[in-house]
Amino acid sequence: MKTVKIIAILCLVYVGIVAAFESLLGYFQPEGQSTLVITTTDEDGIANDRVVARLESNGQLYVAANHWPRAWYNHALENPNVQVTFDGEKGTYLAVPVTDEEHERVNSEHSLGIVFRILTGFPPRYFVRLDPR
Repeated sequence: MKTVKIIAILCLVYVGIVAAFESLLGYFQPEGQSTLVITTTDEDGIANDRVVARLESNGQLYVAANHWPRAWYNHALENPNVQVTFDGEKGTYLAVPVTDEEHERVNSEHSLGIVFRILTGFPPRYFVRLDPR
């Protein structure tokens, strides 16, 4: 019984670490040279900004949903007309979900480290290709 309690406590601590890490990332939304701001629109027509990592593959622009909170990704699927800001430039893009071979290629070119995967709780990873409009 003591072993079960220890395992349960360790699991709760791990969930707390993941929740804290994800919350801090969402709150601070760190920006840098390898990030962009994607503006999506929810079902009520409200625009939402999210800082995401900018990925490039075969001359095309991608972003990835690497975390459990992914409202921006769901909004982009529902309304694929998004606005993207990077390098001081704003543009309108079409968000295209990435699947199959394209997903495997982009994922292998931009793999995530094990420490990041542990801190985020091993969420599934989805990509969106951003096609200029």
